[in-house]
Amino acid sequence: MSDEVVTLKEKLRRLPDKPGVYLMKDRLGRIIYVGKAKSLKKRVSSYFQRGRVRTLSQPKIRALIDMIEDLETVEVKSEPEAILLEGKLIKQWRPRYNTDFTDDKRFLLVRVDPGEELPRFRLTRIKKEDRSRYFGPFAHSGLLRKTLAQMRRQFGILLGDGTPHQLPDGTWRLYDDVRQELYGARTIVSAADYRQRVEDACTFLEGKSREWLETLRAEMAKAAEGQAFERAAELRDVVFALEKTLAKTRRFERIDPTRPTGDVDALRLLGEVLGLPGPPRTMECFDISHISGTFVVASMVHFADGRPDKDHYRRFQIKSFMGNDDFRAMEEVVGRRYRRLAEEKKLFPDLVVIDGGRGQIGAALKAFLGLDVMPPPIIGLAKKHETVIFPDDRPPLNMPLNHPALNLLQRLRDEAHRFANTYNATLRSKKIRESVLEDLEGLGPVRRRALLLHFGSIDRLKAASMKEIMEVDGFGAKMAAEVHEFLKQDEAPETIPVEPVVPNAPSDPAGS
Repeated sequence: MSDEVVTLKEKLRRLPDKPGVYLMKDRLGRIIYVGKAKSLKKRVSSYFQRGRVRTLSQPKIRALIDMIEDLETVEVKSEPEAILLEGKLIKQWRPRYNTDFTDDKRFLLVRVDPGEELPRFRLTRIKKEDRSRYFGPFAHSGLLRKTLAQMRRQFGILLGDGTPHQLPDGTWRLYDDVRQELYGARTIVSAADYRQRVEDACTFLEGKSREWLETLRAEMAKAAEGQAFERAAELRDVVFALEKTLAKTRRFERIDPTRPTGDVDALRLLGEVLGLPGPPRTMECFDISHISGTFVVASMVHFADGRPDKDHYRRFQIKSFMGNDDFRAMEEVVGRRYRRLAEEKKLFPDLVVIDGGRGQIGAALKAFLGLDVMPPPIIGLAKKHETVIFPDDRPPLNMPLNHPALNLLQRLRDEAHRFANTYNATLRSKKIRESVLEDLEGLGPVRRRALLLHFGSIDRLKAASMKEIMEVDGFGAKMAAEVHEFLKQDEAPETIPVEPVVPNAPSDPAGS
């Protein structure tokens, strides 16, 4: 036997009985498969058990085993952590056999070819690199077929079995007379009118696909919570495939006139330079703001189609600690944000941008690890040289300063910075206004806090009457009157005494 075989056997012998991820390599050192295991020793060794290859029913697995010449393993603390790491490595390396398994023929796709004069909605199990638009994959073929049948009635579209006939005037008869009565849609249409039907049906189907994606994510989270990790990993693969398919679907040549072309181009370029499956139509950016460790706050801004979506902005006060620690602050706010989205079964953004470098990215990933959910694509944007930092082994990326993709990231980051600083300034201003109570002699911290809790702000307290102040625990008539009078004096404008002018007064010869 060669030294390589001996080396592989030695590695197999030394495998630990612990959870982790394994990477299978071919004779050229290329990673051809990534898997996760509750026990690396048991799982990886099972590939090389005597007689296993002969009894395997799947040709793909037999071919994989024949190609394995080396392996590498990574130990982790738990099986949920192994699931997260496996998904990250599959995205990073895109091994040949993981891709084959993800695109397995168990799942159906809907294919629409815009190159046809009358595009039909056909079922397929293989996605090709062509101009067609694909929807899916769909795990339940029966439900999909019923959906398409309903769409034919609702939108008047052609399925794969359609046999339209062109009339002498150039229009098309889509169905025979019986189907016309059944479907209730005009059977004679122009090609342009029919393409509008197709566009409407695609919009409907895309919405159904995204509902399907949310359902799959919910099932994946439920399986992980119930420690059904094999099921969670299987669902994760389907989610990955569906996300990839939806991100790369192509609309017919229609552009929303309200959406600037520059945004479309910038999003497309950003997706390409970052290696994303498609343009990041939804992005969220986090920034931390503080003054020497005080008034520590964070902001999250949300961009949709390259533009601010202020209804989804969020701001945070740090709750888990006091002091100056940007990493802990980032871990806290990222965890709070996506824990809530996961609990509400809402979609994660296509891209998360962290204002900072590798340390801040690590803190964000740690938050996702604590949640036991698969993170969306994450990058950091370091201010000094506007460098894009990746969470994996890819080198930092520096784009030209006039690159549309970088300019889009800068707008996102600057908006997060502005929003964080505004919130920080608001809190500081509020604190300064509240500190005026510290100048009132005899009013200790307990009663100051009681006043602010009761009224909510110093401005409301200033507008309160003496009777309303007396409603606060610990305030009698005397103290309420003192507070009321003190705040009224604080509101009065400052006056500067002016000496009266005496006509022809002699000057002071001493100049005093």
